[in-house]
Amino acid sequence: MDLENAKAQMRKGVLEMCVLAVIAEGETYPPEIMKKLKWTDLIVKEGTLYPLLIRLKNDGLVDYIWREGVNGPPRKYFTASEQGRQFLAGLTESWQQLVESVNKTLEGAEAPDGEKVGKRKGKTPPKPLNLEPNEPGN
Repeated sequence: MDLENAKAQMRKGVLEMCVLAVIAEGETYPPEIMKKLKWTDLIVKEGTLYPLLIRLKNDGLVDYIWREGVNGPPRKYFTASEQGRQFLAGLTESWQQLVESVNKTLEGAEAPDGEKVGKRKGKTPPKPLNLEPNEPGN
């Protein structure tokens, strides 16, 4: 199994939820989304973000409005639609259940029969999660 491919699949799986969560906080535009994600150690580039925003818009999860820039061209500001908020709530609940299950497995949860399952040796702190897919050949 290719570790880099497995990590890329995990990143793809959480990116939509994270971007939608940032947008659900309030009206925002792409550079702000990238800044907020970077602040949380989730790294995403414009080439990944803009196609995702288009998909979210086409799926009815976000809306946008053009606003004049103070010192520049107009900007496209995104907001979460009601459908997007409901979708995010469902994703969040599912994510929390998944994290709990994975943590139980990694940390050695006790099974109903009293047997310990899964125990991660040599725990190290997680590294920042880069949400960018790897370049082909890497």
